[in-house]
Amino acid sequence: MRVYFDILHLYYLPQYLPVKNALEAKNIECIFILYQQEHLNNTLENYVKNHNLNYVWVNDRKDAKKIYLEAKPEWIIFGNATDDLNEIHCFSKTALLQHGIGPKACYYDVSYSPIMYRFVEGKHRLERLQKIFPKKIFIDTGYAKLDPIINNTETKITLESLALDPTKKTILYAPTFYPSSIECLPQNFPDLFKEYNIIIKPHFFSLIKSKYKSQKEKLINWSRYANVYACDVDDVSILPFMQLASLMISDASSTLFEFTALNKPAIWCDFYKLRWSYRGIFKFRLNKRLDTDLSYFGKVAARVTNIKELIENTKLHLNEPQLNEVNRLEMSEHLTGKVDGKCSERIAEFIVGECA
Repeated sequence: MRVYFDILHLYYLPQYLPVKNALEAKNIECIFILYQQEHLNNTLENYVKNHNLNYVWVNDRKDAKKIYLEAKPEWIIFGNATDDLNEIHCFSKTALLQHGIGPKACYYDVSYSPIMYRFVEGKHRLERLQKIFPKKIFIDTGYAKLDPIINNTETKITLESLALDPTKKTILYAPTFYPSSIECLPQNFPDLFKEYNIIIKPHFFSLIKSKYKSQKEKLINWSRYANVYACDVDDVSILPFMQLASLMISDASSTLFEFTALNKPAIWCDFYKLRWSYRGIFKFRLNKRLDTDLSYFGKVAARVTNIKELIENTKLHLNEPQLNEVNRLEMSEHLTGKVDGKCSERIAEFIVGECA
């Protein structure tokens, strides 16, 4: 039995590795389809080699489809919407394992794709998806990406290895690329938090796409501060940094749901740099991009609207991490599902069971 993983983007990989491990424990062969990506091919290849993955390079969706039709694997796992599956479905089952659990509308919209099954996270997501797509099959498995942290199998790093001070508490700043808080934070942002270590883990697009050049410039500036470790594209997974951090600062990124599911405090920066085409009379475009699930950020994290509130709330929640614990745990079960280290095992069992 073979399962193919369609890796359209590098940042899908940490979500799929726990599932790959669970499948291989059942003697199932796993193959990763990697798409050629400018500036990222070396990073991709190094990452898959370090994790001993069986992989094949393709140029585009057309190449990938050709491989699927020739190989006829029992399963293909996709991380995003894809069309033109009629021929593939003659030989293979398909499933969607979404690469994130964020508040963007695309989380739900991707299920318009003709993929056969979808693994989802928690009762809230399951009920919403089933209501929108009553004829589709959704399986609540929980969020597999967090399994290595829960099971204590994730690669560990130290603050010393990042040239940070082990006597200080550590903040993880994990902004998304759009809409992002990066441009709204001051040039001396690290200096305002000099009593803490700051690990900055931006979205890959902030580092590689020319339209986010101003974000990259600010990230480079922040990286020069002694209390900062700024991740680059080779830091593929956020999980090792989540383990080190006592608190997360984020904006419209799904990593905020991931971090708080570990019962750690987070700060939600509800202020963003918006393009002119998303402001004023065009604000409907932002509303269309962001789903109503964004409102749940305020239940799992402390909401701030400016840098002064950010400083105050960071100090407060680092000193009293239990403040929002009840809401955090309740909402995490609601939005992320079971956080028991067995999510990838449930996915593997379903895949095997459907082929029995």
